[in-house]
Amino acid sequence: MDAKNYIETRPMGIELSSMDIITKELSHLQVPEELADMIKRVIHTTADFEYGHLFEASDDAVENGINALKNGCKIYSDTTMIIAGTSKPALKQLNCSVECYVHDEEVMKESKEKNITRSILGVNKAAKDDAFKIYAIGNAPTALVRLIELYKEGVVKPDLVIGVPVGFVGAAESKEMLKESGLPHIIIRGRKGGSTVAVAILNALLYRFIKR
Repeated sequence: MDAKNYIETRPMGIELSSMDIITKELSHLQVPEELADMIKRVIHTTADFEYGHLFEASDDAVENGINALKNGCKIYSDTTMIIAGTSKPALKQLNCSVECYVHDEEVMKESKEKNITRSILGVNKAAKDDAFKIYAIGNAPTALVRLIELYKEGVVKPDLVIGVPVGFVGAAESKEMLKESGLPHIIIRGRKGGSTVAVAILNALLYRFIKR
């Protein structure tokens, strides 16, 4: 049996076929045009159509994110998985980078000494660098809460926060805090989310700039 006769084997062919299916199955929802590619990519990543109902963005979020990427910004992520999954050709073309400090030696040392999560301390370190214009938080609600605190203190003012931490302790609550903070944001309401979802959203923004 030749698998090619039954299953699409070309990488882009698989993706395009998947997107066609997702578009058809989302047709009953009135998805805002500026969010459609992000929602579809998240569903493509998760095979979970509930994300079509859980996705939410502030009015200025997408425009802010696009402008930041155009200007070659740095992106802070709370996991190395986000770094691994973000499109390297797109980042290179835009002169952007993604960094994560949870494995930074100073952060790890301070975490042990003060008994504070590395996620919090990583955000503290990133906040000292104004080049970080986008924050992508896919795992740690504590990182998102700390970022909101720093914003309220006037320490940091990101152009976009992708706040999609996953889990049962503080995840939904941290995203509600982000909504109420006034920060430009893209969130997944409730418990769902994760690093792969953050990557999907980031890549959807990045793919607006490159031909694939």
